[in-house]
Amino acid sequence: MIPLIVFGTGGNSVEIVETVRAINACSPGGPRYLCIGFLDDDQSRWGQMSHDLPVLGPIASARKFGGQFVNGVGGPGNFWLRPEIVAKSGVPPERFETLVHPTASVASTARLKRGVVVFPQAAIGSHAEIDDHVLILPNSVVSHDVTVGPHTLIAAGVCISSRVSVGASCYLGTRCCVIGSTRIGDRALVGMGSAVLDDVAEEAVVVGTPARFLRYIRSERVHA
Repeated sequence: MIPLIVFGTGGNSVEIVETVRAINACSPGGPRYLCIGFLDDDQSRWGQMSHDLPVLGPIASARKFGGQFVNGVGGPGNFWLRPEIVAKSGVPPERFETLVHPTASVASTARLKRGVVVFPQAAIGSHAEIDDHVLILPNSVVSHDVTVGPHTLIAAGVCISSRVSVGASCYLGTRCCVIGSTRIGDRALVGMGSAVLDDVAEEAVVVGTPARFLRYIRSERVHA
């Protein structure tokens, strides 16, 4: 079995562990992965158990461990920090594992890079390109010819129409929709339930139906 460690102890990380368990249950040759535990920068969690697995220490200690890794850190309040989490680990790219839940649908012509996780019931269409460390949460649809930049987090129930370009380190909120052939700039946030009909600027927060500009996240990034 391949040893696997997950960054973070939040909801994404817990669901990654469940995805690994589902993969193991469906592997014809027996379990494929052995989940070793979590790495988290909250010192109060070190040495504790989280969902039956130990919290082994901070993310910067990743290089001490063998095996593969997945980054589960990220949410609407800190999604722009996902690249920094990976960089802090000091782990080379080839040691990040791509995981696809057995109930997800991925077209044969779609391309998933390193560290991608596709959660239950998600669907990825033909010729879609999903860059490194993207999380695609349950029941989301990424249609054909969509490109998604590295470190982006696509929340549950999102629908991305064909030929959309999503930038790096974005957050697409629960059940938002993005119309075809639009572009979402790097580090942008689309609010839950929003309908994106026009391009979204870099670092913009858009909300509503149709989605309207609310603010930029730059001040939040400075103080993060």
